[in-house]
Amino acid sequence: MDKKLLDILVCPVTKGSLRYDKKTQELVSKAARLAYPVRDGIPVMLEEEARELSSEEIERLK
Repeated sequence: MDKKLLDILVCPVTKGSLRYDKKTQELVSKAARLAYPVRDGIPVMLEEEARELSSEEIERLK
C-alpha cells in the first residue's frame, strides 16, 4: 500500500486514521471496528463493503 495514499485516506464512518493489514489486504479502522478490503491494489472505502472486526482482532491491534 502506497504510504502517501494511506496518509490521505480516512475511515468514511469516523473520519479517523486507517491501518493497512498486509496479511488480510485490508484497511482497518479501529474506531469504527471495520476492515475495508483492498482489491487489486484499490481500496474499497464503502461501509457496506467493510467487514466488522471481532473483539479478538481489535485486541490484536493494540
